Amino acid sequence: MVRVQHGGGAARTKRADARRNEKALLDAAAEVFVASGVDAPVRDIAAAAGVGVGTIYRHFPNRADLITAVYRHQVEACAEAGPALLATEATPYAALVRWIDLFVDFLVTKHGLAAVMQSDGPGFATLHAWFLDRLVPVCNQLFAAAAESGEIRSGLDPYEVMRAVGNLCVGAEGDPRYDARRVVGLLVAGLRTADRPG
Repeated sequence: MVRVQHGGGAARTKRADARRNEKALLDAAAEVFVASGVDAPVRDIAAAAGVGVGTIYRHFPNRADLITAVYRHQVEACAEAGPALLATEATPYAALVRWIDLFVDFLVTKHGLAAVMQSDGPGFATLHAWFLDRLVPVCNQLFAAAAESGEIRSGLDPYEVMRAVGNLCVGAEGDPRYDARRVVGLLVAGLRTADRPG
């Protein structure tokens, strides 16, 4: 007896392919936004993603949709990186340093999106609260692990540190003499306990 396959596996594969393609598109858009700003031509994003312009418009009918999707994509990637780094880095502090570095990368793009994010477009109003809901617990997990291992002081507020990192990144892209990443590195080094080498 021949069993008829109803294509469920093919549908799942197609959905997985679509997710991978959308991820590649959003990664490319984020890179273009960092390099050229959120007003970069859609053709530049399409070229970076290796797709046609029509593909971008099919997924994201207007620029605001694309910008919001890039923002959410980067927040999710940053959130997912925290536990992964804790599992793979040599120490919790090393994981924290790497995660803060990723957070700085995100902030560079986020500041590039600032003008659009302040608009009255639907869906923008709740993005900042969602950003905090996703990232503060991840940062808290990294801080707790590093404090438990004795690498950083206990009692630090992850939200305050995230705010400080954000403030250090403001305007960095417009000043070639200012290296936000280096200054953030000094801040993170200052979290260490006194008996630990830098």
